[in-house]
Amino acid sequence: MPRHLISQKKPVFPVSDYFGSYLSRYGRMSPSGIKYSDLLRYTNAIPVYDDYGADTLWSTVLYAHAETEEIHELLLIAYAILKAQGDMSITRHLSIDRIDMCVYGNTLPFRVRVVNRINENFDYFYVKRVDASRVYGLELEHILSPNRLNFFLYGDTIIEEHVIGVPADAFLREGMPLTDFDRVRLAKEFVKFNERCFICLLGDMHSGNFVVELTRDFEKWHFRMHPIDFDQQSHHWRKEVYLPQHYPQNAPFVKLTMQHLAPENVIQYQTEEQALIASRVRVSHGRYDALMEVMREDLISPDDHVERLAESLAEHYRMPEFGECETMGDLVWNSINRIVTPI
Repeated sequence: MPRHLISQKKPVFPVSDYFGSYLSRYGRMSPSGIKYSDLLRYTNAIPVYDDYGADTLWSTVLYAHAETEEIHELLLIAYAILKAQGDMSITRHLSIDRIDMCVYGNTLPFRVRVVNRINENFDYFYVKRVDASRVYGLELEHILSPNRLNFFLYGDTIIEEHVIGVPADAFLREGMPLTDFDRVRLAKEFVKFNERCFICLLGDMHSGNFVVELTRDFEKWHFRMHPIDFDQQSHHWRKEVYLPQHYPQNAPFVKLTMQHLAPENVIQYQTEEQALIASRVRVSHGRYDALMEVMREDLISPDDHVERLAESLAEHYRMPEFGECETMGDLVWNSINRIVTPI
């Protein structure tokens, strides 16, 4: 099993006018906010370390005094749009506490911490460069998963709400459940997460790119896995890229699944997840169909990537129609359409 399934930097794809019309229709576009380029005007950066002294790969960025007030005001406007449809009254007692930039990888997102001055409660949101792949991933996750994602686009910038949960790599180090019952539940969730990623062709879901949400359920715990990185939505040609089980970082989840779930259980949970996705398609009130209409015409991956992945999926599912697909959107549509059956 290769250690690095993705070896090359993925290019950024612009949001087409057709896709932009879809996003406007569903309230994902804003006439105001903050631009990613505004946050690049920092003058200094200080590494952020965790409680154990390890480098988090984030750096707090600092701005000249003359720039700070303007940038903080624009960030509060963006937060009000994200949280309250632009109602600035919610920011009356809020302030920007910190702006961090991730120095790992190619996208260099910014993370903004907003603090309530009255009770010191805080929240985060993210400012990133727009990439059509990421936006398609966010929309598919919003429509077809149990998770709801709040974001909007302002020009060439995307503003995303913070996804609450324990980073999966930290969860593996510190939060793995102790009882067999909870371990079964966690294994079940990993199977369903793995299946959902594969069906929707969301790639690069190693443990650094998703979080685990814990919910108390009577006397036990319920687990849910949320993707937080959508840069590799429907881009790569390798089938394994879209299966979290193949990433070495996820090996503890795979081992847990093999220890606690019988093969028939795995098939059961895969079938359940397929049924849930099909149900969400049926109740999406045409939104899924509108997204697919746009995505099936969009070019978010080289032709040879589409051809090679199409051949692989045609063999995997034993369905020759995959081999006739011309875009990544066609492949996603076929992957989902095969499980959507009329009631």
